[in-house]
Amino acid sequence: MGVRQIEKCAPTDIIRTIRDPEKPNTLEELEVVTESCVEVHEINEDEYLVIIRFTPTVPHCSLATLIGLCLRIKLQRCLPFKHKLEIYISEGTHSTEEDINKQINDKERVAAAMENPNLREIVEQCVTEPD
Repeated sequence: MGVRQIEKCAPTDIIRTIRDPEKPNTLEELEVVTESCVEVHEINEDEYLVIIRFTPTVPHCSLATLIGLCLRIKLQRCLPFKHKLEIYISEGTHSTEEDINKQINDKERVAAAMENPNLREIVEQCVTEPD
């Protein structure tokens, strides 16, 4: 197994343990994220584009933006290689997917969200590895 194959599986391994903000389950257990929702493209020899397409459990999920934020924060912290991240809601699976996609891919909005102590605490609870 080459280095590239190891790196390609890393995003899936990282996000599978993120917990849902409302339920005691992981996003993988709820099928919000699956192995097929992760794409890794080589930009150049030492940088990759990682694209995640997640599927909320219901089309009007009020926590879809928070889930996207959790995915972004966990991947930014844990990916072992230089990367660019794009995170989207799977097409046609949420009533406001376009607005949410803009929010979770806007660096300033993400930074502002993480400055909110209540929101940061929820994200930390979702992304922290279980003991």
